[in-house]
Amino acid sequence: METQERDLRRGLSARHIRFMALGSAIGTGLFYGSAKAIQEAGPSVLLAYLIAGAAVYMVMRALGEMAVRTPVSGSFGQYATSYLGPVAGFVTGWTYTFEMIIVCLADITAFGLYMGFWFPDVPQWIWVLAIVFFIGGLNLCAVKVFGEMEFWLSLVKVAAIIAMIAGGLGIMLFGIGLGADGAATGVHNLWQHGGFMPNGLGGLVASLAVVVFAFGGIEIIGITAGEARDPARVIPRAINAVPLRILLFYVLTLLVLMSIFPWNQIGSQGSPFVQIFDSLGIGSAAHILNLVVISAAVSAINSDIFGAGRMLYGMARQGQAPQGFARVSRGGVPWMTVVVMTLSLLMGVLLNYLIPKDVFVLIASIATFATVWVWLMILLSQVAMRRAMRREEVAALKFPVPWWPVAPIAAIVFMLFVLGVLGYFPKTQAALVVGAVWLALLCVAYRLWVWPKGPGGGIGLPAAEGAD
Repeated sequence: METQERDLRRGLSARHIRFMALGSAIGTGLFYGSAKAIQEAGPSVLLAYLIAGAAVYMVMRALGEMAVRTPVSGSFGQYATSYLGPVAGFVTGWTYTFEMIIVCLADITAFGLYMGFWFPDVPQWIWVLAIVFFIGGLNLCAVKVFGEMEFWLSLVKVAAIIAMIAGGLGIMLFGIGLGADGAATGVHNLWQHGGFMPNGLGGLVASLAVVVFAFGGIEIIGITAGEARDPARVIPRAINAVPLRILLFYVLTLLVLMSIFPWNQIGSQGSPFVQIFDSLGIGSAAHILNLVVISAAVSAINSDIFGAGRMLYGMARQGQAPQGFARVSRGGVPWMTVVVMTLSLLMGVLLNYLIPKDVFVLIASIATFATVWVWLMILLSQVAMRRAMRREEVAALKFPVPWWPVAPIAAIVFMLFVLGVLGYFPKTQAALVVGAVWLALLCVAYRLWVWPKGPGGGIGLPAAEGAD
């Protein structure tokens, strides 16, 4: 384990890690998917974001407890192997990689559509091809270069959200941008158009699939532990900022949005962000938004390739992935994983011709299944770790999970409930079927290719805190 950790360079600062988490978690799920969630639940979608956000925070605290105790590459894949068994680690690691590939395929195709807004005469596949090779090359650079790029890409998204909130408050408080016939604005819009929960409890529950998808990717904080300069300090700071990010970038944004416009009008004129900028009288609103969503897509692709690559690297060191994935360049980058991820994303070029837009609803729900499964494994791994620890070891934890054991158990119940939601509603039932088949295939693959090498599987984790 000590050799493994020396191979990867600890070049990521707290600033890099915080914005990498933002890069993965803030993307099309917020900029466009929020309109879908609002249509499902109405203003009560705010409760969905708060409830899901609380569960996500507990996932991050569980991951943080393990990552600070043993900061390794591969993160929750290795934790699942050590605390739940090699089969669980194998399934978790490959499911996370599968999730990242699916999300990246959707994002690179979206990037081609966004660029087509400015260059309609250029074939879409050219843009897809260009972004795949650009991001692949970026991920081959030293991790510090990657972190800096991700910081600036995420900063564009953060600035856009803050501008929307500020503009929305300006409309509400001072009537900026609204004419005499402008719609009445204020928090009363949250309950005057069919009530706070216009579609009942069922609408609130249905929105959870979209809401959880929006939070997907934030677990990359744990992936960065193996390359953080000071994981015992950096990881807790990044995780403790999660509740504020959820309140600011999701809840406050949608609160302002639904206070300006009746909830049943949001999304009818495109992205909710365009509606805000249009109301402010900004004629170039569409161009501004296009720049933002392009940076959002590039940022998400960037973070996802990084996360999947580091997961495959850690699995290769455990014998759960081809050994070539453990090869590291002179700059400390697992270059083979980046190359394979880049080549797999070339399928996006073909998808631009063969798959219609409606398929991305299915892709989003499949990604939600993979995300929830990974989160569930993180929670179960932490519970198993705690149960195996002595009392003095628990007392020595530097970043323990709060409200143990009630909070982790509540989060586990919530994750199982979301999986049930996917199976209950017709639009997302296919995702649960695909997910179940995927897990079954992974179990078969483990039995055929990994188990014969040694049923013990895995290299284990050191018992002492700090892997380096």
